Order: sequence, then C-alpha cells, then structure tokens
Amino acid sequence: MGNESIFKTLMVAVGVSAVCAVLVSVTAKSLESTQIENQKLDKKRNILVAAGVIDSRGYLLQKEDAAKTLADIKEEFARLIPQVIDLETGRVVEGMEPEEIEKIDPKKQVKSEADRIKLSQTTDISGIKFKPKQAVVYVLNDGAGKPLRYIFPIFGKGLWSTMYGYIALESDLNTVSNITFYDHGETPGLGGEISNPKWQAKWADKRIFDTSGKPVLKVFKGHVPESDPAAAYEVDGISGATLTGNGVSNTVRFWLGENGFGPYLKALRD
Repeated sequence: MGNESIFKTLMVAVGVSAVCAVLVSVTAKSLESTQIENQKLDKKRNILVAAGVIDSRGYLLQKEDAAKTLADIKEEFARLIPQVIDLETGRVVEGMEPEEIEKIDPKKQVKSEADRIKLSQTTDISGIKFKPKQAVVYVLNDGAGKPLRYIFPIFGKGLWSTMYGYIALESDLNTVSNITFYDHGETPGLGGEISNPKWQAKWADKRIFDTSGKPVLKVFKGHVPESDPAAAYEVDGISGATLTGNGVSNTVRFWLGENGFGPYLKALRD
C-alpha cells in the first residue's frame, strides 16, 4: 500500500482530530474554575454598579481609585448586606451561611422543581413561567448602619432571550438609583443597548410606584417628552428595540410588584 493511499490519509486525519479533541477537552476543563470565578466577579461587579459603589468602568464613585481586580471587588462587595427573601411570603430567611447564599442562582433555581414556583398566565407578565422560591436582596448601608439602597435581582423575557440584571432603589423604596443587565442575548446595537451605561443612566431618579402603590415605571417608545405628566415614571426607549423595551418594563414591574418583591417591600415600609 503506497504512502499516498486514501486509507493512510484518513488515519492521519482521524489521529490528528482525536489529539485535538483531547487537547481542547483538557484545556476547557482546566479553565472551568477560572471561568466560574470570572462569572462570579462579573456578577458582583454588576451588583456594585447598581448599588452606586462603582461605575461601569470599575472605578469607585467617591474617588478615582480603580476597583477592577478580584480583591478590590470582594472588598467593596463585603460592604453589602445580603438578605435572603422567601418569595412566597416576602419574609427574610434567617440563619443562612454565606456559602449557602452564594449558591442561590435564579438560572439554576427555575430549572429545579424543588426550588421554583410556577406562575399563572395572568401573573407571569415577565414571561419566565417560574420564579425561584428564594432570592437575594443586597442592602447598602451608610457608616451608621442606616440603609442607603436596596439592590434587587430581576430577570425576564426580552425579544430573543431571558435578561438578567439588578435594579437598585433608594431608601424611600420608590426612587430608582440604577439598573444593570449582566446577561442577555438581545440584538447587538438594538436591544443589546440595555447593557449600555448611557442608557442605564437614564433610569436614575425615576419613580416606580404610583399613588396607589402599583408599579408603573416603563420604557417609553422614543424620547420621553418633558411635558409628559408621567415623565417621572418613564425611561427613554431604545431606537429599533420596542419589544426589548417592553420586556424590560414587564420585568421591572413583575419583580417590584405583588408577585415578586412586593410583600418584602411592604414589610419594609410597615
């Protein structure tokens, strides 16, 4: 059999493919822990941005010191007080260890029958079908222990994907401090602009609840007119991304409403 035979060529190709597959598998496995750690870091960074501790670049807002490294982020994150909320009752779950709290992840919870609650069609305005039984709210206090902001995890359907983020409320529990989205699959340049810090900045100082206590804040289609009497409850829309904007509106209204963190917010006010 000659050196140019088809059989030998195929054997060489199969051998090279097998070696490459093993190398890729080994590399992916070796990087898995690093990827998980980077995901945790990015999640904490987004929480700190929503809390108003750092800006989107990773800089502390009180001074021009970078807070980009894992150690910096962990140090700033330690300022936040986590509260595990029972989403069926709105009560704070006491006695959980930090390791247990860190494992609470809505992506995993909604896939587990033991950790999720099925939503009815009438209540599921965010299109998620299930909500977790528990969620973690972060509280930023001042030096004297007085709450400054509350940071709530939110997620809901956009045009193409489930959008995951955080929204922070000031201590009056009605004024938006900031909003961030750390994971979504919306169209780059259109719906994907929900990750743009310039658009997220438009949420600051907007109001969530009307005089009856109903969450009414929404993403407006286009630019919010200054003369609009409801301007305090509306955020400029993203050009060409009406459906994504509607999804964000529904997501915020769901999670701050009676089927989300509403009972917890009521307990705080009372």
